[in-house]
Amino acid sequence: MKIVAAQEILRANDQLAQLNRQRFSASGVCVVNLLGSPGSGKTTLLEALAGLWRGRVRFGVVEGDLAGSIDAQRMDSIGVPVVQINTAGACHLDASMVATAAAQLNLNELEFLIIENVGNLVCPANFRLGEHVRVVLLSVPEGDDKVHKYPVIFRDVDALVITKSDLRPFVAFDALRVAGQLRQLAPQARLFEVCAPRGEGISEVAQFLEQCRVRLLASNPQEDRSPGEILRRQHETQR
Repeated sequence: MKIVAAQEILRANDQLAQLNRQRFSASGVCVVNLLGSPGSGKTTLLEALAGLWRGRVRFGVVEGDLAGSIDAQRMDSIGVPVVQINTAGACHLDASMVATAAAQLNLNELEFLIIENVGNLVCPANFRLGEHVRVVLLSVPEGDDKVHKYPVIFRDVDALVITKSDLRPFVAFDALRVAGQLRQLAPQARLFEVCAPRGEGISEVAQFLEQCRVRLLASNPQEDRSPGEILRRQHETQR
């Protein structure tokens, strides 16, 4: 009987993810892994970014869902190049899926590739895709205890975006509690608060992503350091 440890599967995925990232870096494409629960507002955030970046920043999207193409259709309807991945029941994307999807896009025409992962705060945490930046969304209706309850996905994040801020008056949500929990797990991570349908806070998120790409283009390709890693090293140096 042959037993394959989960660690072996993750190691193989990480190796392919590294190859993905090298390919993305060589094309000058900053890749963002966008994570969050179902309904946290990932697609709505992408629509808001598309509106802000229209005519100025070129980006494409990989949509990950168990089934259907509703979110991909939303991207396509506003002119964003998009590839849909249907996982057929898998609760996360992996590096192989992303490699196949990215091959359908002309990376040389993009500055950003944003991967909207399957809605989940558990499974996607351990699977690298080749991204340079990890961004997690947390909507106000989900509650302010999620960072504490799902530490793995928040521990290695470059930014946390609190969404649906317009619902703050109607929900018991303590943003300071979230910020404190985030500092304990990922002290280098940036924290944003947005209301995407109103465009509130979107420019700050966009500026953060644009700065990440600048760091990517300025980094030594021999080191293959992601903007997130650069931020973490800078934070450690300042401590």
